[in-house]
Amino acid sequence: MAARTKWIASVLATLTAVAFAGLPAAGAAEDAARHGPKHGHRHGLIRGDVARPAPPPPPKLRVVNGPLEPGRSRVAGTGKVALRVLVIALDSADFGLSTWKAVLDRIGTPYDVLTARTEQLTADRLVRSDGTGRYHAVLLTDNALLQPDGSGGYVSAFEPAEWQTLWDYERNHRIRQVSLYTSWGTFPEDYCLRPGVEGGVGGSGLSATLTPAGAGLFDRLVADADVPITFSYVYRSTLAPGCGAQPTLMVGDHVLGVVGTSADGRERAALTFSSNEFLPQTDILGYGLVRWATRGVFTGELRHWINVDVDDWFNSTDHLYPDGHLETDPGFRLSGSDAAGTNAQQNALRAGYPAAAGFTLNLPYNGGDLTPSAPSRCSGSGTPDALTSYSKCLKGNFRWVNHTVSHPEMNFLDYSTSRREIADNLTIGRQAGLTVPTDVLKTPAYSGLGVYHPDPNAPDTEPPVDFGLRASNQAMLTAAADVGARYLHGNMSFQSHRPSCFNCGIRHPLRPELLVVPDWPTNIGYQVTTPAEETLLYNSLYGPNGRFPYYDHDLSYPELLNYESEVALQHVMSGSAYAHTLHQGNLRQFAPGRSLTFDWLRTVVDRYSTRFSVPLRNPDWPSLARYVDARTSHFAEIRGGADAVWDRATNTVTRTSTTTGSLFLTGVTHASGTTDRYGAELITRLPITAGTTVVATAVPRP
Repeated sequence: MAARTKWIASVLATLTAVAFAGLPAAGAAEDAARHGPKHGHRHGLIRGDVARPAPPPPPKLRVVNGPLEPGRSRVAGTGKVALRVLVIALDSADFGLSTWKAVLDRIGTPYDVLTARTEQLTADRLVRSDGTGRYHAVLLTDNALLQPDGSGGYVSAFEPAEWQTLWDYERNHRIRQVSLYTSWGTFPEDYCLRPGVEGGVGGSGLSATLTPAGAGLFDRLVADADVPITFSYVYRSTLAPGCGAQPTLMVGDHVLGVVGTSADGRERAALTFSSNEFLPQTDILGYGLVRWATRGVFTGELRHWINVDVDDWFNSTDHLYPDGHLETDPGFRLSGSDAAGTNAQQNALRAGYPAAAGFTLNLPYNGGDLTPSAPSRCSGSGTPDALTSYSKCLKGNFRWVNHTVSHPEMNFLDYSTSRREIADNLTIGRQAGLTVPTDVLKTPAYSGLGVYHPDPNAPDTEPPVDFGLRASNQAMLTAAADVGARYLHGNMSFQSHRPSCFNCGIRHPLRPELLVVPDWPTNIGYQVTTPAEETLLYNSLYGPNGRFPYYDHDLSYPELLNYESEVALQHVMSGSAYAHTLHQGNLRQFAPGRSLTFDWLRTVVDRYSTRFSVPLRNPDWPSLARYVDARTSHFAEIRGGADAVWDRATNTVTRTSTTTGSLFLTGVTHASGTTDRYGAELITRLPITAGTTVVATAVPRP
């Protein structure tokens, strides 16, 4: 045991190293291209999420009976409504408020929040002076907004007149309402839910299924999808006979969701369990609720994406062995047969999963270890370097990204060395026949972007410090811009690389023409090539005796694969477009048709396919970066611009822009926009110019 403890400590010291000594700078392209595989390069420890944050204990709702009777209309209606959502919560601490905000922020749709405990709802809050409705959907955090009355009972934070004002607005402007969390009971109105079984559920949770009505409401899901309900308080309800509601979600004979029409003709949907922004049920159901509430016409969009970078192609990296020793010279480098196996696994993924039919790996490469004289040949015989030969032969089957010639740390490189590393790598790749975009650059281990250790003499075991993007290497930034780069990879594990809006980028504060587009890190180590090696590494980090203890026992490979793929799946289900990063050793074919990368990727896609019917978008890196750029522009516009207005009489959407850039609209078409049909939705990216009014056509859905 003592010997085992000693070598684990040794491994941990190495695994958490942050290397600051740059590799030798590249010279001219032809000189750099002669470099053969040298000692394995090292990465600092960049950790991915082990799991999403745990939700707080789910709240129990109070059940109150006695519906308010509908009265006469007090809010006049017109056929015009703004494309903005009203979220109504009890107060800022309301359990459902963060959930609705997360869903709407991911879509990128503008919304207002009304806290019923402190704000009064009036007709002026709902209708403009010209009769245009201010909101085209109403989202309640729960059905009654109850608070203690001081005498041991509960009372709604809304007065009866406020409920009536809301209902009048919804009826006269034809606005749909969703209650995120709903108990049985008839106050303030009857959703047709009656007592069944109530209680909390934990991580094992419940598995709900869709009814025909639910399949129509949540039509991005496969009809037989299992919807996990976890860490929630659940009202497993029954339906009142003869009442105007249809079940949407069921667990056995119990109802967990309804859609229907109120006695006064308003359309409503409700769920009967608590949700949190970090729970899978929110990713699975949230978009469908908003789509239904808005009739499919709204500002913003949400699609599902899968992009995977496998860094350091052609290079060699440190190699951790199952017995715990770390080989750095020569380390591990892919073989030609590994490249062929990677191509075969990619083809098998496409064929096996329609959702990933067009999936293609991104390969950030280091050209210093490419052998120019190796012929283009899918064979390892008669070639000075089988990996180069296979890569040339299969070059059109992957997407190539500039990752510098020799993989140096770029935190303090001078301009000329930085430029050679960036420009020569483009030349080397293109001379080998690779198609490499000029405008995308991935620096080694995201170096040069403000994350490094301040003491160059600090021991390797010291973690780096995030000094912010203003501490980036200006010489490297200038070299990148001069070569033609416009998009730099960042990393979501660094606070300064996290954009302020969902699927956005960050205009670099020192070079605004450069957009930082972050990646998702994973916990599949750069130095591992087999399940045994990954299991050793993972447990040394997250096992009960690891450096960052998280689990109560050392995990097996199937267990850690389950957890790691679930984290990635939640990124995908949330609509995140950012790429996930792995490394070349993770593509080693450790068994026929098997590699760490595709074990993980296949698990993610398989789980996605059991839930969603819509495909996974997989654009190349320039297209992905342009999308992120457009989302950044979209949020700048909705934060400062006036709302689009939907005129239902003419079925047009009109908007006057305050910025120049682009705007995303769902359920809308325009001749000057680029439209993507995703599932049943039309998503239009519309170019906008400050001060210009655009009139588009609405395409509403049932």
